[in-house]
Amino acid sequence: MRIFLGPGGNCLTAKESSTESSFERLVELGLNTQEIEFVRNIYLTEKSAEKVGELAKKYKIKLSVHAPYFINLLSSDKKKVEASVKRILTSIDRAERMGADFVVVHAAYYGDYSEEEAFEKMKEITNKILEEMEKMKIEKTKLAYETMAKRSQFAGLEELLRLKEELDSKLFSICVDFAHLYVRNSGKITYSEILESLKNFDFIHSHFSNVKYNINTKKFLDEHIPINSHPPFEDLAKEILKRKVSIAIISESPKLELDSVKMKKVFESLGYKF
Repeated sequence: MRIFLGPGGNCLTAKESSTESSFERLVELGLNTQEIEFVRNIYLTEKSAEKVGELAKKYKIKLSVHAPYFINLLSSDKKKVEASVKRILTSIDRAERMGADFVVVHAAYYGDYSEEEAFEKMKEITNKILEEMEKMKIEKTKLAYETMAKRSQFAGLEELLRLKEELDSKLFSICVDFAHLYVRNSGKITYSEILESLKNFDFIHSHFSNVKYNINTKKFLDEHIPINSHPPFEDLAKEILKRKVSIAIISESPKLELDSVKMKKVFESLGYKF
């Protein structure tokens, strides 16, 4: 069992805005992972990705990557699908070069498809992506579709677990976003059930933050806020330790690494030593 904590993006409190400065700050804070954010654009060249990988090894930081937001594998526009696939594969190339374990993807919107139609279409196109990954000789990096908050988005945890089972590829996994699942299920979450469904995973990649509550509509929103309320973090930490789960938890709180430190303190208060 090993727990990895760190931010999605460079540390806000780093001395400089560089990746190396962020890694230095992670070490100072006793954190050990970072997700490299390509959400706006894939800003690393092949050589610069390799350099980031060298720095991660130097500072002993576990890496993952978040692919661009501009992806919709179920678009009715063929060119948008092709562009989405290209962005995913380029992200995977850079991730492999830097030694990152996962490329997290917001995969699609259901659009006019029924849930079953969307599932079959996603299975087909994901198989093609995995075939391209094999041609690229990808060995370390896994494609990981993220659990999404909105019912219009592909997909929830059950659908992604089913997709993983049917694809049966060592290059495919999922990213469990606990805040998204909380919103998708209208403010309800049972950590024991989620982790039980993931019991066959050797390692879980995940995101965590709290989410905003709209008093007027009485609904939880897909809007990240600092960790201090809902969903509760300590309950998750207890369940992880109870089950001896190996996991990376990427902070997507607006406070990034500061809330990773808060999570670290919770684990330490429960007896875990980093």
